[in-house]
Amino acid sequence: MTRKLSRHPVQVRHSPPHPASRQNVPGTFEIRSRRGFLATLGVAAMPAGFVGSLGGTLGGLLTSTLTLFATPAHAQTVADIKKKGTLNVGMLIDFPPYGTTNAQMQPDGYDADVAKLLAKDLGVKVNIVPVTGPNRIPYLLSGKVDVLVASLAITPERAKQVQFSKPYAAATIVLLGKTGAPIKSAADLKGVRVSVARASTQDMAVTKTAPEGTEIRRFDDDASAMQALLTGQVDAIGCSVTVANAIRQRAPGQFEPKFNLLQQAMGIALRPNQPELLAAINDFVTRNTANGALNQRYRKWLGTDLPRMP
Repeated sequence: MTRKLSRHPVQVRHSPPHPASRQNVPGTFEIRSRRGFLATLGVAAMPAGFVGSLGGTLGGLLTSTLTLFATPAHAQTVADIKKKGTLNVGMLIDFPPYGTTNAQMQPDGYDADVAKLLAKDLGVKVNIVPVTGPNRIPYLLSGKVDVLVASLAITPERAKQVQFSKPYAAATIVLLGKTGAPIKSAADLKGVRVSVARASTQDMAVTKTAPEGTEIRRFDDDASAMQALLTGQVDAIGCSVTVANAIRQRAPGQFEPKFNLLQQAMGIALRPNQPELLAAINDFVTRNTANGALNQRYRKWLGTDLPRMP
């Protein structure tokens, strides 16, 4: 089915995001899929559910509801997994560059590389099981997978249901602006035109931090917000590091990261009460952070160094 999306932003001066009507206006264009359009711009598609991946009331309610129908699974040890010979890892495949599929339609991305490295570290084969945002935790708790390497942000609500390892990754939202522009912090955004994808994590982050007088322009997606920056409609953009890198590749030397708007740590998730397995995975994260193995994979997929995490 073909949809029409408007390139024209809704201009708001530091006000909460709101749904905008999509009317046919001059300058509209047709796309057959959001991912396809982003691909033509050279941007790895960020899913519409990115906000949910970082937690939130709706995501928590969905997860809690589905968890009620999950059959509890027994605790596992490293010896149990070695005896089985395979580590079953739940992973998103619609959240590039963390989780995606390759030309052979096999799971790929940063999370896939981490899952493979973890299985190798344990001396077993890896079996990557595709999951969705809402069913990630139910799949884990019911024993359909042994662990989740699924871009799962560490939140207090989720920590009541699962055990989290030390952070192995982070989703970072940055403020990207014109090179040399005097923007060092949110306080410098007064009078600055900033584009964001409407109702996204970056929209909320900019809205929360920007001072009165910031001109926040909201677009239907990251691609449209990016085009607004490239064509001079705005002075800066709130976006993921992936989108920021794509912009800098398309316009070398013209734009630079000014400051981080948000950083959300992600952990490998396990079922509760598995202290021995948790200790082994924490050791895996610690060693491979120290030796640069995780950073190497993070740079491969996100084009930047693994953020420093506590």
